[in-house]
Amino acid sequence: MVNRKVNMILGFIATAGVVLFITGLAYSISTGFAGFWGGMPFWIISMIVLSAVVYNYYEEAFKKKNDD
Repeated sequence: MVNRKVNMILGFIATAGVVLFITGLAYSISTGFAGFWGGMPFWIISMIVLSAVVYNYYEEAFKKKNDD
């Protein structure tokens, strides 16, 4: 079983990478050819997905589990 601290660190690195990638992609779409209003649907979808990613990190790294 993976140590809880290692799980927290690796989860943070992975979550930060996904957040940076998706945010950069959304920014690139909004400032490029699509423009702000063309990129708005992607921003909305991105925020929903990123909130799920951050919540999953919180749930895996910080919530007490019964088997611990």
